[in-house]
Amino acid sequence: MQAYRFALDPSPAQARDLQRHAGAARYAFNWALAAVKANIGQRVAERSYGVADQDLTPAVGWNLPALRRAWNQAKPAAAPWWPQCSKEAFNTGLDAMARALRNWADSKSGKRQGKRVGFPRFKSKRNTTPSTRFTTGVIRVEADRHHVTLPRLGTIKTHESTRKLARRLEAGTARILSATVRYQAGRWFCSFTVEVTRPQRRPARPYEVIGVDLGVKSLAVLSNGHVIDNPRHLVAGLRRLRRLSRRAARQIGPHDTKANVRRTASKNWADTRRALGRAHARVSNLRRDSLHKLTTTLAATYGTIVIEDLNVAGMAKNRLLARAIHDAGFGEIRRQLDYKTRWHGGTLIVASRWFPSSKTCSDCGATKPKLRLSERVYTCENCGLVLDRDLNAARNLAALAAQHNVAGSGPETSNARRANQKTPSVGQVALKREPGTATADQTGTVHAQARTASHGISQD
Repeated sequence: MQAYRFALDPSPAQARDLQRHAGAARYAFNWALAAVKANIGQRVAERSYGVADQDLTPAVGWNLPALRRAWNQAKPAAAPWWPQCSKEAFNTGLDAMARALRNWADSKSGKRQGKRVGFPRFKSKRNTTPSTRFTTGVIRVEADRHHVTLPRLGTIKTHESTRKLARRLEAGTARILSATVRYQAGRWFCSFTVEVTRPQRRPARPYEVIGVDLGVKSLAVLSNGHVIDNPRHLVAGLRRLRRLSRRAARQIGPHDTKANVRRTASKNWADTRRALGRAHARVSNLRRDSLHKLTTTLAATYGTIVIEDLNVAGMAKNRLLARAIHDAGFGEIRRQLDYKTRWHGGTLIVASRWFPSSKTCSDCGATKPKLRLSERVYTCENCGLVLDRDLNAARNLAALAAQHNVAGSGPETSNARRANQKTPSVGQVALKREPGTATADQTGTVHAQARTASHGISQD
């Protein structure tokens, strides 16, 4: 499964149709949420009156088929204009509602991991990103490679060539499953979800293992000594972002801070807001481009890549480093390496976040009880090794691959989550850690005198 995204260049009439379909999806979502809340409130009120459970108002189903049946019955009165839009637009909103309710129910019952999910809320026209998904009907890329065809919207010109997807479609190695149109930073985009048949590939160096230590000073330091500089795209764009933000603050916006009331925003404020959105989009596009180039090079070159399971949310709590950490995109690097290593026939190993890669000597294996963030050079008191802190961590990560014995073996050695392999448990040593960084059963991961440079980490 792969997605191909292309920028669209619609005519003014087509842009209005796209906006109408996105509004229909938002309307269907809000209608379904109102129907569910009204049904829940009615049943709660009837129970308070002593009505038996079998005599209560029938519950509205929360799955997509039930919501679709209820919408088809109510749409002549609720939305008399419904024939102007494709049925896929309303189905987009109903599907989003069904998934939101399921996520809330699973989070409340404990089936869903991660942060707690709240009950769905209504979508406003001003704060919702317009989007619509098409799964049926005519969805194709035209032969001229500069137009796409969508249901009810017709043929729309693209701002860029569609040759990357068109070549696969002509060769019969791809099949379009759905298309999603989305308005972002003043431009419409169309994303095709495609089922792709990929040939078996091998990295350029299938038996070579590389450790990748991610950081802020340097985006990545490889165990072979190569350093990838951090481009810091957000820092480069902050001057323009600040200037536009100050300009918008001086103009008449939609909220009067003194009277604490809403008002009609000026056209100048709307223009500045669009310019601010384009500036943010530029930073995001530059970051995405640099990360794709980095991860593609790593996945296509090395057979086994070892990275750390970083606690990005915890690292971002440091207010002095939060902006730089988010600008680096550590989570996006791991996500891209996850699927690109499988595309190129390699293996991704994710070391446990409790593995002391920076505190461990890559030569003798001795572990320091404490290492300050300001210490950029690692000095081993046991063997006298003096090495850059990040390079030492990258070498320790590369040594972990010896325990897995998967260098160049391909995805058949991966676990159930494919690339997300965790570091196996090894002998522990008593380590002094900063408060709040480890639990009682996670105090150490490396033997004190393990030879990590050439023999991997010894396992007790």
